[in-house]
Amino acid sequence: MYFKNIFTILTTIVLFQLSINSSIAQKNNSAIQPSFLNDSTHWVDSVFNSLSFEERIAQLIMVAGFSNKDLKQTEELTALVHNYNIGGVIFFQGGPQRQAAITNLIQSSARTPLLIGIDGEWGLAMRLDSTLCYPKQMMLGAISDDSLIYQMGVDIARQCKRLGIQINFAPVIDINNNPKNPVINMRSFGEDKMNVSRKGLSYMKGLQDNRILSSAKHFPGHGDTDADSHLTLPVINQTAHELDTMELFPFRELIFKGLSGIMVAHLFIPRLDSTPNRPSSLSPIIVNDLLKTKLHFNGLVYTDALTMKGFSTYGKNKDLIIQAFLAGNDVLLMPDNIPNVIDDLCEAVHDSIISKEEINKRCYKIIQAKYWTGLNKSVFVTKDHLYEDLHSPELILQQQKLYESSITLLKNENEIIPVKNLEKLKIASLVIGYKDKGEFQKTMDLYADMTHFYIDRASTYFQFDSIAKLLKNYNLIIAGIVNTDIRVNKNFGINDSCFYLFDSLARKKTVILDMFTNPYALAKIKNPELYKAIILSYEDKDIIQNLSAQLIFGGIPAKGLLPVTASEQFCLGNGIIQKSSVRLKYAIPEETGIASSSLNCIDSVVSDAIAKHVFPGCQILIAKEGKVIYWKSFGHHTYDRVQPVKNSDIYDLASITKITATTAAIMKLSEQNKIKLN
Repeated sequence: MYFKNIFTILTTIVLFQLSINSSIAQKNNSAIQPSFLNDSTHWVDSVFNSLSFEERIAQLIMVAGFSNKDLKQTEELTALVHNYNIGGVIFFQGGPQRQAAITNLIQSSARTPLLIGIDGEWGLAMRLDSTLCYPKQMMLGAISDDSLIYQMGVDIARQCKRLGIQINFAPVIDINNNPKNPVINMRSFGEDKMNVSRKGLSYMKGLQDNRILSSAKHFPGHGDTDADSHLTLPVINQTAHELDTMELFPFRELIFKGLSGIMVAHLFIPRLDSTPNRPSSLSPIIVNDLLKTKLHFNGLVYTDALTMKGFSTYGKNKDLIIQAFLAGNDVLLMPDNIPNVIDDLCEAVHDSIISKEEINKRCYKIIQAKYWTGLNKSVFVTKDHLYEDLHSPELILQQQKLYESSITLLKNENEIIPVKNLEKLKIASLVIGYKDKGEFQKTMDLYADMTHFYIDRASTYFQFDSIAKLLKNYNLIIAGIVNTDIRVNKNFGINDSCFYLFDSLARKKTVILDMFTNPYALAKIKNPELYKAIILSYEDKDIIQNLSAQLIFGGIPAKGLLPVTASEQFCLGNGIIQKSSVRLKYAIPEETGIASSSLNCIDSVVSDAIAKHVFPGCQILIAKEGKVIYWKSFGHHTYDRVQPVKNSDIYDLASITKITATTAAIMKLSEQNKIKLN
């Protein structure tokens, strides 16, 4: 005990000293300025000087745009741009082709190029259909390799540029230290401030290294709330010290590394500003004093949406707009009634409530940001091949790497995963949430023979008992919970009765449990000791179901670590790391250095051969480096064209030997110039 106490004291001293050294180093080395502030050019000066004072005020305003609404909405948006020369548009729901058309329209109507923004926390798919969807940040928080997060930032930046977007309102660097948080939760990298900071920084750099403005949010930290600022004004009761050491930590780290933008939340934080019902977005103490002065942030400060109840409930719109400017915000996001906002701010300048110099200073900063993002050049978005450019194989490969690296193996008794000795097992899969075979079960069919069962999550105990009876002759059950809900207030879409069935099975059988849901739902597992293996797959998408099934059978190794604490049994950092795969992986060709396009000729060659009766049908499988990159069946078993060839068909070894032995020999002889193929 004595030595243990001495060790604890020495460790504390060392950590304290490291903390002091880190703080001194940070003070002695000036923070990196946001890159766009260095762009004071002739173009910036020329644009700034061309603006009337009213237009300089209008440059501080961003309004909402939608590409899924009617022509009237587009006409109103275009009129705002043309008549008032506003600074920017943040797009919400719609699709890429439609958004590209509207972007071209409003940019052509603008006297000053518009900053186009989007909430793309998990890529453009957060707002737009027909685009790539990346993991939500909680799932990204499970990844050990932060370089994957950087590459994601790079790829999202490429997609933003392709669609004419200059601002991605990401990353979220709130620390989700409240499991009941209804609005941040899965949007956070987790509860560990170091992990949140590293991943937020990687995402930020990926965007900014490619000249897309980032906007970290939601300052000074929205993680420890149990209310939604879209609906009310959440209260943060932490002390200034607690906020400084936890919530502010990621913001401080990113500011020090050149963060270009920050979004200020609508929160009531009485320990920082005790003015009754004053949102942090309206507080000079929080924005001017804390963010700009104490944290030395010189980038763009955006309000959160001014249509949210956390902002709009506690005063008249005119007063609130003026307070938002006086608090220190550079960009007013989505205020109501743009003409009135401009008039109100002009009047405040006339009445010496707001200084003209401050308007000019903030407007100039916005013009600098526009130049840095390339708005001094062509702003036209080419619609040709837009879908293909936003779904290139290289982008899809990086997307899959993120999902693959996140899936977390939390329990693996006797190393049951990957499943071994398949010939000795009678396997059943049981999925709660679907009424038919989904991607999870389809992928498991690639590895083993098994019987599939499905049951609705709203089933009765009687129906659960009926399913249990059907499973009595199987010695391995792979159980999955799908079609879930990430929201806490929706109970994650999981009925407690689900675990009545799983627990009863696990008491008698070998059960592997795989949950495609929010990590906090792990708390619903009351008897984890009953299960031989437990997997957390975080989200319910086909790509994740596919990869999680591959993990169970050894096509890919487990790599993820839990980013939050869900219960006493499932804590921050839990996760079993596996070094390598043991079976074939199913992948896209690019993962082995082969372009997907190079395999496109296979279909036409085979179709031509079948048409010429070279053979009635065939099955082609290409594997490289332990990865199946192509597998497709063509034609029929016989020329009678009765039975189509399927991937599940099994060929006798003698038939395969004739082809494989001859092909390899001919290839070798051809390489040695000993035989001519013609």
